[in-house]
Order: sequence, then structure tokens, then C-alpha cells
Amino acid sequence: MSHFQTTRWSLVLEARTDDAQSRKALEKLCRTYRAPVIAYIRGRGTGRDDVEDLAQAFFARFIERAFHAHADPARGRFRAFLLTALKNFLADARDEAGARKRGGGFQFRALDSLGSSQTSQDGIADSDTPEAIFDRAWAQAVLESATRRLRQEARAAGKSTLFDALSEFLIERPDEADYARVAELLGMRRNTLAVAVHRLRNRLRELVLQELADTAADSNDLEAEMSQLRDSLGAFLR
Repeated sequence: MSHFQTTRWSLVLEARTDDAQSRKALEKLCRTYRAPVIAYIRGRGTGRDDVEDLAQAFFARFIERAFHAHADPARGRFRAFLLTALKNFLADARDEAGARKRGGGFQFRALDSLGSSQTSQDGIADSDTPEAIFDRAWAQAVLESATRRLRQEARAAGKSTLFDALSEFLIERPDEADYARVAELLGMRRNTLAVAVHRLRNRLRELVLQELADTAADSNDLEAEMSQLRDSLGAFLR
């Protein structure tokens, strides 16, 4: 990853200026990482009806108080910074709810107080910690953002049909039966199809690295974030 030596929270730093590009960068930060914020809040056992309200309130405070302007790339990864800011926000929200006494504020519950049907319905395993839930949702958000960019590139190149047919193979490698099925569908030779899949997967890796580089302080951080993403999503990108 030597070509990412100059990585330095580019998206975060770009969001600090006072212009249209800054607002666009800040909007992307909030849009991309909304899912892990919601996942963490749910993982903390927050009442279902309050999750969206808390997430919106967090990002409103994030923007209002310009949390991103105080983030220091020398102190670590943006993922850790965002999680710390979220924990502090939730602690404040809990205090505020307590000050309003019972019946007037957000409903917080311990994770282990949720029944198995709740955790299953939310896609959260009983053994998951809120931090593990956040990391997995973060990794998924990065992958989804990179996949959207890859889809846009395919559309711009007039290859939307090919991309749609091969998108199922971006994460899981196809077996011989899959190759045969899609090759027949597209009227392509099996080897030609295999090359197309290989190129798409490689390009997706590059785009994932670019997404991670936007919030990594240096190449070491980038390596660590990539390792975290692999741990969270399984064998993808190995």
C-alpha cells in the first residue's frame, strides 16, 4: 500500500473548510457512516423507537459543534474518533433523560435485557458487543460506498448490464457452475467472464482502499483499517 503513504484523513480535513466542497465532504461523512452509528445505538439496547431520533440528534450535534474540526489525525483513526464521540453523546443523552425522570426521555436498556427475538430481529447476535456491531456496520458501509462507486464507473463505461450480472461475485468467488450459468446468459466465453470478474474484484479492492484512505491518518492506519474490515466481513479482499 505504498501508494497511500500520503493518506491523512483527506475527507475529514476537507470537511473543515467553509465552502461548497466542505459541505459536500461533511455530507458524505454523515451519509456513509450513519449505518454504523445506528447499529451501535441499537447494540446498546436503546428502545427501538428512539434509535433514529438519537442518530439524527447525534449527527445534528456533530455538525453543530463541528466535531470533525477537532478531530486530530495524529491521535488515531477516524473510526475510533467517531465511536468515542458517539459514546460521549449517548452518555449525555442518558444524563438528560435521567434529568427528565421517567417517562419523558429516550429509553435505554442493557444489551443483555433484550430477548432473543429482539436480537435476532435486529440481526445482532447475543454475543456481539456494541463495539463489534459498530465495526461490522462500519466495514459494511465502506464496502457499500465502494460498490456504489464501482457501479457508477460501470455505468459511465456503458457496462451496466455486465456489472449487474457479475455483482453477485464481487464478494463471494463464483464456482464453475456459476461461471457456466452467467457465461451462457451473457453469451460470453468462460475465460472472458473470469477475467471480467477478476478485474471487477480488483477494482473494488482499490475503491475500498480509497474509502478507507479518506479516514486514515497514514499508511499504518490504512493497513490496520483494512485488517479490521477483513475481520469484520470475513474472507473478502484476502
